[in-house]
Amino acid sequence: MRNVLIYQLSNEIGMYATKTKFCEITINGTYKGLYVLMEKIKRDKNRVDVSKLKDDDITGGYIIKIDKTTGEDNSIDFSFSSKYDGFGNKDGDQKIKFLYEYPKAEDINTAQKGYIQTYYRDFEQVLMSDDFAEPTMGYRKFIDVPSFIDFFLLNELSHNVDGFRISTFMHKDKGEKLKMVPVWDFNIAFGNADYCRGETTNDWAYKFNEYCPADPSRVPFWWARLLKDPSYVEELKSRWAELRNNILSASNIQEKITEHSVRLIYSNSVERNFDTYNVLGTQVWPNFFIGDTYEEETNYLHNWILQRLNWMDKVIAEF
Repeated sequence: MRNVLIYQLSNEIGMYATKTKFCEITINGTYKGLYVLMEKIKRDKNRVDVSKLKDDDITGGYIIKIDKTTGEDNSIDFSFSSKYDGFGNKDGDQKIKFLYEYPKAEDINTAQKGYIQTYYRDFEQVLMSDDFAEPTMGYRKFIDVPSFIDFFLLNELSHNVDGFRISTFMHKDKGEKLKMVPVWDFNIAFGNADYCRGETTNDWAYKFNEYCPADPSRVPFWWARLLKDPSYVEELKSRWAELRNNILSASNIQEKITEHSVRLIYSNSVERNFDTYNVLGTQVWPNFFIGDTYEEETNYLHNWILQRLNWMDKVIAEF
């Protein structure tokens, strides 16, 4: 439900996220449980709508992600590294990797690799400069600020412990700026992780590097740096206030949770699933809360979100 919920909210605020559907699966007569069927992230006019990159195109479209790089074929260059670690230290030991999602690493040509790598490195260099907030030649030259703000707010609303550093997708279309779209991978968000303060309602997800400095997957320095620009902060505060009055209101979010849980309970999907997988009341890594019933689990989610919204209201107002 956590993934379904955040994708719904993202789509409602005008930021594409994958479509989902709850499904019960039976294979060859054997019941396999309750799942969420969801679209893959891919280039498509109805998904990540960036231009099809031809051999002679270099400015777009690209889909890039920050993610783990395990399991790669060493004969193919799958990624490029940031020159900065998560704290903005140049040539830091813990490298942040940008992976080619579209075009795939085996399809992207040398000129295209050179262009997109230079684009990221120029952006990061400007962002670290003394004049980073200059309206014309600063970081705004490279990024679509509204998408960065919406991405930040959704990951912080859910306190996504994987946020900003794993399964983090972004795209750059032909002749356009870098956009932080779409969101992805929130199964251990919303208080569902018991490490690196993932369960708390009163910590920032973007400060993960401070909480877990030894973790190899780093949050880029971007988010902390952007918050040092008063203009960016004012835009963020304005957007938060706007969304809290409608789409990110407690009532709208809680109504969605209730709708999903009621439908799944009254269809007996919940009962069938947990009769098959007897995990209620059992520690399943890395869950923080261990409910004895499905209702306890959904009540935890309700209450966690209320506390999170209240904390964010307070601290964003004080930015």
